[in-house]
Amino acid sequence: MLYWTLILWFLQIPKFVSAIMTVNISKCYYKTTEDFHHEGDIMIGAFFPIHTYYSAKKIPHPFLPYYYIDNHIQYNFKNYQYILALLFAIEEINGNPNILPNISLGFDFYNVRFTEKDTLMNAFNWFTNRRKKKGLPNYNCNKEKISAALTGTSWTTSAQISTLFQLFKFPQLSYGPYDPILSDRSQYFSLYQMAPKYASLSHGIVSLMVHFRWSWVCLILPDDHKGNKILPEIKEDMQRKGVCIAFVKMIPATWTSHFSKFWENMDEVNIIIIYGDIDSLEILMRNIGQRLLTLKIWVLNIEPHVTDYADYFFLDSFHGSLILTHHYRKNFEFTNYIQTVNPYKYPEDIYLPKLWHLFFKCSFSDIDCQLLANCQANASLDVLPCHIFDIAISEESKTIYNAVYALAHSLHVMSIQQIQIQPHENGDVLVFSPWQVITILNTFLKEIDERDNMSLDWRQKLNAEYDILILWNLPKGLGLKVKIGSFSANTAQDQQLSLSEEMIQWPEGFSDIPQSVCSESCKPGFRKIILEGKAICCYNCTPCAEDEISNETDVDQCMKCPESHYSNTEKNHCFQKTVIFLAYEPLGMTLACIALCLSALTAFVIGIFVKYRDTPIVKANNRALSYTLFITLTFCFLCSLNFIGQPNLTTCILQQTTFGVAFTMALATVLAKAITVVIAFRATFPGRMVRWLMMSRVRNYIIPICTLIQLLLCGIWMAISPPFIDNDVHTEHGYIIIFCNKGSSFAFHCVLGYLYSLAFGGYTMAFLSRNLPGTFNESKFLSFSMLVFFCVWVTFLPVYHSTKGNFMVAMEVFAILASSSALLGFIFGPKCYIILIRPDRNSFHHIRDKTHSRRNKTYVM
Repeated sequence: MLYWTLILWFLQIPKFVSAIMTVNISKCYYKTTEDFHHEGDIMIGAFFPIHTYYSAKKIPHPFLPYYYIDNHIQYNFKNYQYILALLFAIEEINGNPNILPNISLGFDFYNVRFTEKDTLMNAFNWFTNRRKKKGLPNYNCNKEKISAALTGTSWTTSAQISTLFQLFKFPQLSYGPYDPILSDRSQYFSLYQMAPKYASLSHGIVSLMVHFRWSWVCLILPDDHKGNKILPEIKEDMQRKGVCIAFVKMIPATWTSHFSKFWENMDEVNIIIIYGDIDSLEILMRNIGQRLLTLKIWVLNIEPHVTDYADYFFLDSFHGSLILTHHYRKNFEFTNYIQTVNPYKYPEDIYLPKLWHLFFKCSFSDIDCQLLANCQANASLDVLPCHIFDIAISEESKTIYNAVYALAHSLHVMSIQQIQIQPHENGDVLVFSPWQVITILNTFLKEIDERDNMSLDWRQKLNAEYDILILWNLPKGLGLKVKIGSFSANTAQDQQLSLSEEMIQWPEGFSDIPQSVCSESCKPGFRKIILEGKAICCYNCTPCAEDEISNETDVDQCMKCPESHYSNTEKNHCFQKTVIFLAYEPLGMTLACIALCLSALTAFVIGIFVKYRDTPIVKANNRALSYTLFITLTFCFLCSLNFIGQPNLTTCILQQTTFGVAFTMALATVLAKAITVVIAFRATFPGRMVRWLMMSRVRNYIIPICTLIQLLLCGIWMAISPPFIDNDVHTEHGYIIIFCNKGSSFAFHCVLGYLYSLAFGGYTMAFLSRNLPGTFNESKFLSFSMLVFFCVWVTFLPVYHSTKGNFMVAMEVFAILASSSALLGFIFGPKCYIILIRPDRNSFHHIRDKTHSRRNKTYVM
């Protein structure tokens, strides 16, 4: 169907052009009137802008599209559809027995010239029913009853006529775009606007911006009250949705060369929103085409007459433009009706003969000025190209259709009331008092106007639904408007906008969806930082922080990963962290092997001492304390294994208790050894205290007493704040470290402090006895081992608190192994050397010789 329409359109263009260029010298053709009459019982006044005059002083309008000029007359046949919509509605009502039975509607047409004087004169002539002569106030020449007037399309035309009609409280129906000024009842109390308010149109435009991610746009508005009213509404909607206005351009009332700077800075944006009405945008549209402003996406709130221009370059400027219009159901009956319209069907019409003569080569009779039947065979309005006459019902025509039905329903209600009040005989036409008609009609129309959603059958319910159209200009000069989607404010927010993007053809130069942003989008893994003093759409991008992600573009804040997850390098996904602990892997296995080896070495040393238990060096150092120290050192080495492997509650408790108790016993044993040496060498001196110490075996109580104190400290620790299983999610990226939390840091340091005191006591006793005589005096080794032990654990504290995770646990294991190794090595290493390497020094004979030589040296001295 589209293919044959295009072929027919291109074939007709030469005929139409040749028809325009043909000059008809017939006097009938130049006979032009301002009005015509369509008979009816009740008349409607129709004030439509169809043609205008110009003279030598008043040149034709230079910007109006495809206006046909002849004999100082400019015709806009696009607006002729208004008359057809009025005729169509009247014929439907007159043929409907359920509306105004036995009463017919008619109309008086008056052309609107866009001059206040002529407009008011036509309105006055119709109001007094003086179509042929000058009107007289308060005088009615005919018996027809006038009901209401249809005015538009400009709000100024309706306002001018209203100054006359409201003096007589005469109803006036405006079919032009809704205007907030005309809704002021204090100024226009008899005027009713039939067009919808378009309360959600700005929401639809902003939804388009959000859908295509257009955040940096230009806004063009008329410099009048409507532009000033809609500007804050659009700004609020855009700000709420994160769309910024780069700059606002106000359309001047008078377009001159002075406004060439109007188009400055347009290169900064690709998306330009034009919001206004036909009258305010007509010159702007033409100026856009003249400037060849391509590579722009125009978003409009109305269907401009851009397709009315035959210039291909003009249509190129608007190719890919998006248009939002109020949704109406297609009226196929109206299309079929247009196909039946011809000059012979409506002989009173003053425009149909001109159309037939101009486009279908019909001629006039020189005798009676009647149109001859010598036209083309396919003469019909539906074959005309849409830039000349569009058969698709326009928004204004639909409003006219609705207005006529509103008036008819009002009159029908009044006729029923009149019949009930004043019965009439059959065949008599009801006679209404003019003032009664005006009063009832005013009341009825006011009730209709105050409703948000009109529920009468003749009018669709206004559901704030809009069609989204795109202008195609491929092939060149096509100028086709195609529906690609819709916007409905009554549905869920995520379902309001519906688009068929595969049908969108963007302007040449855009291979994909055009971009219009102040700043490049922040990719996933980044977030926006608004620049100070700039719009919210102008920003810098900064990477998300550690363990934060953004998996969308242009996010204001990054999303923090759960503690059990971590962010990847790109900062756009969260991954599950791996649970780790000081396991039997390289580090843990190394420490465990060292602990086992040292335990085995301790067992080996025990075996040596057991084997050589009767030798002087073993006997001289208190075998019982040595065996006790061997056993406690073995436990010290083995207790480090509690720190390796996956922690549980038992191992957490055993870690600290076994460590504290084992080392307490080891240090207490060393202390007992040191005290034993001191007591042994002091026993040769008289003294009751020394003898009491030797007799009472106080050294045998040192180990249990010291151990009991440590057990008491550990018991209090376990009772008040015992260790527990904890995890560290921050130390190592991507890992959750499970470890044993000590519960009470104070209790842990008390245990260490107690060990420090025992080590210091043992060191002091050993240091005091380091110079005492004796072949196997081990005081020096005891003091040195305590010194090393003390250094290990003093160094441990700062290192322990400065490390985290597995290394913290490994540090404690290392300190345990190092201090235990110091006790084993420095105390028993020299003895093992004598026993195994120098057995000659481990005999009573050697001891006697060494003692004898020492005495001889003393005597010589």
